[in-house]
Amino acid sequence: MTSTDNKLHNPTFKWSFLAPRFWGTWLLILLVLALAYVPFRIRDKLAKKLVPLIMKKKTGALKRARINLQYCFPEKPLEEREMILQHSLETAAQFCLAYGELFVRSEKYKKSRNEIIGGEHLFPLLDKGENVITLVPHCWSIDYTGSLIASLGYTLTTIMNPHKDPLMDWVMHVQRNQYGNGVVYPRSAGVKAFLQSVRKGCVGYYLPDEDLGLKHSEFVPFFGTEKATIKGLGKLAKLSKAHIVPMFQAYNAKSGKYELHIFPELENFPTGDDREDAILMNKALEAMIEPHTEQYMWILSLLRSRPDGSKIYSEEVR
Repeated sequence: MTSTDNKLHNPTFKWSFLAPRFWGTWLLILLVLALAYVPFRIRDKLAKKLVPLIMKKKTGALKRARINLQYCFPEKPLEEREMILQHSLETAAQFCLAYGELFVRSEKYKKSRNEIIGGEHLFPLLDKGENVITLVPHCWSIDYTGSLIASLGYTLTTIMNPHKDPLMDWVMHVQRNQYGNGVVYPRSAGVKAFLQSVRKGCVGYYLPDEDLGLKHSEFVPFFGTEKATIKGLGKLAKLSKAHIVPMFQAYNAKSGKYELHIFPELENFPTGDDREDAILMNKALEAMIEPHTEQYMWILSLLRSRPDGSKIYSEEVR
């Protein structure tokens, strides 16, 4: 066993998951599995009906989303930002109600729900044995398209924060590793294990848009504001000799397809300058997110760190 194997995120089933405190989670899991067999048109309509109820809630997640949209799109009026949030929550609900498909539906069915756009930018590189790190923003359908790549026989490696609920953490791990070729590290393992997996030929699934604090970040533009942005992608690309390929996942409610949009690799990257690399990375993320704002997880703590040290998530939405 290698040192990186020791760092893998590999939650297992525990008999304690049958305790009463987890019964609510089990009921939710059973409901989602049952919904997997409901026609998606009906399920999507149900998801849309839930959103107005969700938007009335006073939750920290909704407040973060509204603050993020306020800072990222200061030129847009409140009504337009609320519409972006509504559409984002609709996409979230549609994906959550469909999550059971990943467990119980056939491979034929799941493939019928997937569409790859721009595969020529990624798969020829992988088939030639080139190292690749995909640049992926946090979108709601991220698990569906991650499973799509794994189902094609490619081994993905990524870094993630374990779920707070240990039962859900185990369930999500089972789903993400259903093809037996996922290499997942907790964020506590650091980036070195991820780097070593890419060097060994795994496809890097790199999600750099969360605010992970100031230690390894640089404040660079992100839409209409500045964001504490991870500045290590250039070094990862250099050390692993990897191509950086932007990739975006979207649920198309009109067609009922999960679309995997793959874009040409970043040119002249890395530049050799951490700040310039962070700027180029954010520009690539913006180019993918802006046409599909409804797909993005605006509820994340994207702007937790601010250049002036302020705590914007305690502010009122304007």
